[in-house]
Amino acid sequence: MMDSSNWLLALLNTGAFLLCVGFLVYVIVIMRPYLSIKELPPGDSADNDWHLIVPALNEEEVIGGTVLHLTTTFPQAHVWVIDDGSDDATGRVLAELAPRLPKLHVITRVAPDARTGKGDVLNLGWSSIDEWVTRNGGDKKKTIVGVVDADGRLDPHAFDIISGEEMFADGTVGAVQVLVRVVEDVEAFVSTDVQTLASRSALPAPGDASILVQLQDMEFTGPIAAMQGLRRRTGSVGMGGNGQFTRLSVLNEISKKFGTPWHGALLEDFELGLHVLLMGYRTEYCHHTFVAQAGLDKLRPLIRQRSRWSQGGIQCLKYLWAVMQSRNVSLSGALEIAYYLYVPWSQLSGSIIFPAAIGIDLWYALNTGGGADRWWVTGAWGVVPLALLFGVFPHAVWGLLYRTRCGNMITRRRALALAMGNLLYGYLLQAAVWWALIRIIRRKTDWKKTQHPGTRVGIALAQAQTPDEWAAEIETAQKLHHHSSSTLTGV
Repeated sequence: MMDSSNWLLALLNTGAFLLCVGFLVYVIVIMRPYLSIKELPPGDSADNDWHLIVPALNEEEVIGGTVLHLTTTFPQAHVWVIDDGSDDATGRVLAELAPRLPKLHVITRVAPDARTGKGDVLNLGWSSIDEWVTRNGGDKKKTIVGVVDADGRLDPHAFDIISGEEMFADGTVGAVQVLVRVVEDVEAFVSTDVQTLASRSALPAPGDASILVQLQDMEFTGPIAAMQGLRRRTGSVGMGGNGQFTRLSVLNEISKKFGTPWHGALLEDFELGLHVLLMGYRTEYCHHTFVAQAGLDKLRPLIRQRSRWSQGGIQCLKYLWAVMQSRNVSLSGALEIAYYLYVPWSQLSGSIIFPAAIGIDLWYALNTGGGADRWWVTGAWGVVPLALLFGVFPHAVWGLLYRTRCGNMITRRRALALAMGNLLYGYLLQAAVWWALIRIIRRKTDWKKTQHPGTRVGIALAQAQTPDEWAAEIETAQKLHHHSSSTLTGV
């Protein structure tokens, strides 16, 4: 008979094996649609009216550049900046820009209403847009509301591409999420005249970015994009906080049934996507256009950011029953959503099971009769190929794919470094899930904001004092974005 320690080892090894098999199978399942992504025909952005919401809290070093990028690159769009009670120069920058930009709308929240969460900021933007469209007699089904981060840069072709026949040209599509790129310099990324940057079949990546930033970019252009590709087939595409577009009419329907479009979860973007699905509309993902955002080059802010995402995912578990019961969500879509909501719990259990199993295996190796050599030759050698197959391959494969999918703009050595780095990256981010769980236990639900790195244009505008300085910086920024748009259009 097996003693208690043998039972414990068997239980741990079985748990670790099942978690690894489940993860590997999921990677294989999402790989097929990812490797067969096809070009989508663009539409005509003139078919829709465009409004962009930009949440801003202490964004003095980025907000000016973002506003000028959006208003210059997309002159047809109205840009709504919601200043969430900033106490830096954000308000001053916006006050200087507003009179010069007719389609810039600035709304300032003040205490005690300010800083109550991103969902509240987005709801204020939505209600303001709805009032404006109603007052001006606009078509709310043709009014598209986008969300762009305070440091975000949209592909100049974004509006045309998401207006295509598989996107907003289809009346059943309620929301579209575009590809997210994570880079060190968002201004250089959208203004550099590089042909592969305009190619929809190649995903560029600056070769000199820090490895931590490239790991984030690889995450979004690799596994997250692959997951979204699978979700296109299951009808369960998830929304992201940056580069998310929704019909105003759909936001209004959600508000009538649920009170407001956005709700209290810290993963308010995913939560919105669930509500779009529950209302009977399709959510879509577009891999052929992008929004660029600045990556985090330090580990602690990155883990803090992911702790917020993990906590939001755990909070969204409350919607699982409604999703499973809904006639508007397919069975495959409901199962995919259930798997996504299960991921934080698998990370929590895996972070206990794997180290415990390894620890007990090592104990047996050191205490087996005949020593570790005897333990090894009697069958333990099989742990190595299993570890490589289940523990290394699903993480490392993305480094190799990243190079081929970004037009070979990184070296083979860099791709190998990213493959190995992704192993540590995945396991280190498990700390974020524990941080999220501790916050839930302590009943903390405040919005742990990510500080965006400053951009050249943003910093210059924040430091401008005289009218001449303002005029010069605005002119420079507008020329940069005009050049970017016209250059990319001509490719």
